[in-house]
Amino acid sequence: MSMINIKINDKDYSVPASYTILDAAREAGIKIPTLCYLKDINEIGACRMCLVEIKGARALQAACVYPVSEGLEIYTNTPKVREARRDTLELILSNHEKKCLTCIRSKNCELQDLAEELGVDGLRFEGENVKYDIDNTSTSLVRDNNKCVLCRRCVSACSKQAVSVITCAERGFATHVTPTYEKEIKDVGCIFCGQCIVSCPVGALYERNDIPKVMDAIDNSEKHVVVQTAPAVRAALGEEFGLPIGTPVTGKMVAALRRLGFDKVFDTDTGADLTIMEEGTEFIQRFTSGENLPIITSCSPGWVKFCEHYYPEFIGNLSTCKSPMEMFGAIIKSYYAEKNNIDKKDIYSVAIMPCTSKKYEASRSEHSTSGSLDIDCSLTTRELARMIKQAGIDFNSLPDEEFDSPFGEATGAGVIFGTTGGVMEAAIRTVYEVLEKKPLDNLNIEPVRGLEGIKEATLTIAGKDVKVAVVHGTANAKIILEKIKAGEHYDFVEIMACPGGCINGGGQPIVDSYTKATVDVKAQRAKALYSEDEKAAIRKSHENPVIKNLYDEFLGEPCGHKSHELLHTHYVDRSDSK
Repeated sequence: MSMINIKINDKDYSVPASYTILDAAREAGIKIPTLCYLKDINEIGACRMCLVEIKGARALQAACVYPVSEGLEIYTNTPKVREARRDTLELILSNHEKKCLTCIRSKNCELQDLAEELGVDGLRFEGENVKYDIDNTSTSLVRDNNKCVLCRRCVSACSKQAVSVITCAERGFATHVTPTYEKEIKDVGCIFCGQCIVSCPVGALYERNDIPKVMDAIDNSEKHVVVQTAPAVRAALGEEFGLPIGTPVTGKMVAALRRLGFDKVFDTDTGADLTIMEEGTEFIQRFTSGENLPIITSCSPGWVKFCEHYYPEFIGNLSTCKSPMEMFGAIIKSYYAEKNNIDKKDIYSVAIMPCTSKKYEASRSEHSTSGSLDIDCSLTTRELARMIKQAGIDFNSLPDEEFDSPFGEATGAGVIFGTTGGVMEAAIRTVYEVLEKKPLDNLNIEPVRGLEGIKEATLTIAGKDVKVAVVHGTANAKIILEKIKAGEHYDFVEIMACPGGCINGGGQPIVDSYTKATVDVKAQRAKALYSEDEKAAIRKSHENPVIKNLYDEFLGEPCGHKSHELLHTHYVDRSDSK
């Protein structure tokens, strides 16, 4: 790595030649304020909050895009720099709806933090403050342009997902962020992944608030309210209560849900084990026949919607299996209802998910095998945190509690569903042992682990080569699909819509841009899930006694008539609405 010598605030530093001034300053422990900057997503120098003074330069420069060079002398805290940053921030605030006390991002807002850090205690300017209508037309997310600071991070995040349905329209003071052709968000090819939300520095984008619906159900004595929690939730929920990134909080999460009033607290990991039984069997059937290969996973609703909008020719390759959330929902309103003599109409089924697209998935009419929607409401990790806070529950002091039986018993294979490669690894553990009829020596399938955007491997199972690919982020999905169209052969492909998988879902706790630039958030959260897998008493889905009993008592066999009726689905060509 080529190194160069620079000075920052009259101190000497040796830094990589590839660095920007912002990179160099952060490595030196100097925090330069930013707003539009988001590492690897948006590096455009548009907001001008990161201005610094460079010896010999006529004007201040944006640190996030200015490359270092040998002998460069930089000043980050001169009167000229401080004045420019403050003026810029006050101008941004002049056109911003300043309803901070009632904003969903209050106390977790980068604009609010900047105002405090730069000592803004009054505003000298008043902008036009154009009033925009709030777009709450989708099932998943809400757009409030009144709070938008035109940082364009959402535009870049959407582009990085190869979706690009958000753009900037008009010029000058009339500039605003909008879905393409000024449509409502529900009428464009949005996949509701929520990466725009977790990229937004303010409250201009947020998930649809479904907390009141759930609380109404809990308060209704005639309703039996069941909740399930996805694996990625336990790896991130603690961040909302000040715990370090990647702290697993499974036991406290269960305890909090009980105190919120849910009648039963179940684990979506059990649904993930059920998914592996169905999807693994479906793969074996397709691999044996050679039809509709590669089989592509279907547990990520953002990816499924991306496929329906942009690559409908691959709908036949999608696994017909519902996601773990939806499988669990169908079982709760059929088997569980019958077993406990509860009228399924009296069951209110809630799912806590790391994903905003799960709200959309729950609303799909295809998922109504019980006569009504199998999942009545899906909440994000952030919504659960707000519910806990609103109820006055001291989360960090809660004792660890266990999920309720029987659907609290899951395997390590189920928990790793929350990270990229986890579904593939869980499937391989089962498919290998079913076909080989012997135990797998090493359950850690390293070739499918890690955060590389596309991972490929060829595995030998029962004397046959099985070529697999693991993909996260829909931009990478586009790459692998184009390779398949060009003739590249794969047998099994896992695709997750969000970069990193569910651990980095659009419904997870929002991490500020400085932390994202200095901490590998995705890796820390994934580590929490792998640690739970390592500690699990059972690490293979087909060995879960609850799942075995479910087939013995109710379903019959994987991919049989009953399971197809309850656990499988179909998809819709949406290419006309992209």
